Amino acid sequence: MKSLFTRYEGNPILTPEQWPYPANSVFNPGAAEFDGETLLLVRVEDLRGFSHVTAARSEDGRTNWRIDPEPTLAPDPAHEEEEWGIEDPRICYVEELGEYAITYVCYSRGGALVSLATTPDFKTFEKYPAVLPPEDKDSCLFPRRFGGHFAMIHRPVIRLDANIWISFSPDLRHWGSHQMLIRARRGWWDSRRVGLATQPIETSAGWLIIYHGVRQTVAGDTYRVGLALLDLEDPVKVIRRSDEWVFGPQESYERIGSVSDVVFPTGAVVDREADELHIYYGAADSTVALATAKLGEVVDYLESCSSGDSHAPPED
Repeated sequence: MKSLFTRYEGNPILTPEQWPYPANSVFNPGAAEFDGETLLLVRVEDLRGFSHVTAARSEDGRTNWRIDPEPTLAPDPAHEEEEWGIEDPRICYVEELGEYAITYVCYSRGGALVSLATTPDFKTFEKYPAVLPPEDKDSCLFPRRFGGHFAMIHRPVIRLDANIWISFSPDLRHWGSHQMLIRARRGWWDSRRVGLATQPIETSAGWLIIYHGVRQTVAGDTYRVGLALLDLEDPVKVIRRSDEWVFGPQESYERIGSVSDVVFPTGAVVDREADELHIYYGAADSTVALATAKLGEVVDYLESCSSGDSHAPPED
């Protein structure tokens, strides 16, 4: 199979050296189109080892990034769950709200948990209380309701299992109807754990889900990227899932860094007119990089893949 994704020749597009204040690493950005530009909410790890989120903006989504001079979304002492930092945002525009919903990970004394903030302008934010308890991360809302309920993908850790789940809420505060969605596959490239990568992307064939899969080796964990397709009206139904990974660590900036052998997409921007998909990813937990694909080719590839979760192991 030819590669679906092409790395931008100017990678990495954002590095700590570009930051307007001291930073150890910049990675795992949420992405959105805003005011005719590409906006990234970048995870920034400071020199204490704690993370916050800072916005970077670009007219072409590749170059000439304008970075906020100070953290855009920082841990708030009024929110105890944010005590040890916030990280890995995903962005979804919810038309019903007329605002962007940002799901992110908080590090609390009790572990990692999912929180939510909404914003009309990426300057002012309304933070919700912690919406899902530890241990949970890799979350994002869908842009619209299903059967009157908001839906959110997330990745709890239950016992030693780390699989992708979906949950529903009438009001963005109270979540239930929890169901496992995509399971790690024992023995496969995504055998150790799986988690949502970018925000869900609506296509005529279904919701495109880009996810990361981890395999443990004697040299450590390797993070690669897979694909799935969910039913447009009933997102608990997995229509297709790729057998193979479609993107993995290859270049030096992906293989050497704070955490080696990591490509970790967390944001996507789609140019519908050009049929182009941009994915923004953390490379080796150190920098931000960009890869592009033709959205139609990605969907065509998925439609040729196995049905549903046919290769997932049976539940214990």
